[in-house]
Amino acid sequence: MACLFLLKLGRQKSKTTDMRPNDAMTFYFSTVEESLSAPGLKERSPGSTLMIFVAEKSKHELTRLMQGLEERDIPYFGAIFPKLIYDNEQLEHGFVINTLDRVESIHVIKDLNTGHIEIPHYNFSRDEGHEVCAITFVDGLTSNISNYLSKLFSIFGNKMSYFGGGAGSLSLTQMPCVFSNQGIYQDAAVLAFQEVKSNLSVKHGWEKIHGPIVATKTEKNIVKELNWENAFDVYQNIVEQDSGMKFTGDNFFDIAKGYPFGMVKEYSESIVRDPLSLNENKELICVGEVPQNSVLNILKGKKETLLEAATSAAVAGINTDIQARRCLVIDCISRVLFLKNDFDQELSNVKRVINNKFSEITISGALTLGEISSYDGGYLEFFNKTMVVGVFE
Repeated sequence: MACLFLLKLGRQKSKTTDMRPNDAMTFYFSTVEESLSAPGLKERSPGSTLMIFVAEKSKHELTRLMQGLEERDIPYFGAIFPKLIYDNEQLEHGFVINTLDRVESIHVIKDLNTGHIEIPHYNFSRDEGHEVCAITFVDGLTSNISNYLSKLFSIFGNKMSYFGGGAGSLSLTQMPCVFSNQGIYQDAAVLAFQEVKSNLSVKHGWEKIHGPIVATKTEKNIVKELNWENAFDVYQNIVEQDSGMKFTGDNFFDIAKGYPFGMVKEYSESIVRDPLSLNENKELICVGEVPQNSVLNILKGKKETLLEAATSAAVAGINTDIQARRCLVIDCISRVLFLKNDFDQELSNVKRVINNKFSEITISGALTLGEISSYDGGYLEFFNKTMVVGVFE
């Protein structure tokens, strides 16, 4: 069974006393000191591990929390994200902590940016009733994320499920952002193997307005040419014509957040890639790699289709015979930037669907720089602008 804790810095919330019968280990705290002395940590089952989501604006508190956990000899792992999700709210401060049973091992994979990636050895038997989820958080602003996930999948394949997200700052300034008992790291991933049944669903709702076009020259997460022409020149022409807006020296992301790329996949939704900025050569820097010769569409967002996709992800998430005790939502921070005030409706819709079937569950998660999940028969992918709903036994 998983227990959830929210360590909320700042204002207290009225829900503190609104505990559901099977959710009695969910708490809110105003300080790290209170959290470390909380009954939930003291009463955690022997051998359980903490999975910690840290809001970016509370990152200065993380070292103190880690020190307290070290003193108590508690294993943990986690990451720093732009914002957190708890119930149907987005939170700018605080910590969400999940206690996980049956975590077999925790690993830090360093120096992803070098391309020299070594996946840790892990043995498990896929006996009846024995399922494993690989939970991984990566520095969302490093390179070789897709390479890391590809190597992970090449070793374990669909023998397990995969769940996680990209960590980092909303400012898009790279910083140490993934951590475990070993320390806090940049250009790295943290990986934990948990024995648990899960059901994962992935939806985004962005729709094609132009394509296909070919990424004829790329380098990792940089798109240099589209159809053998400068990438920005092609992108600019299409987006300005559709949007009626003009790119200037400082408004690239304000416009581009509504016009991502979609890497074409047969028989499934395209894989979204989010253009974040331009380099000095007018090349497009994206969150996540775009393989050379990828077939791309240019997508456009509408409030209605994004909200519908999030609801569909929740519906698919509960379409399971798992006796769920936990629901985690990994959602892209750029959906917040695009939907603005309507994003609260996205979270409310997901909460309504989940609680219609699993009334005792409090939804928690993070707003991320990229989303990680198995999808369509077990394949592993790094997504942008996408919602992942995970239901766990």
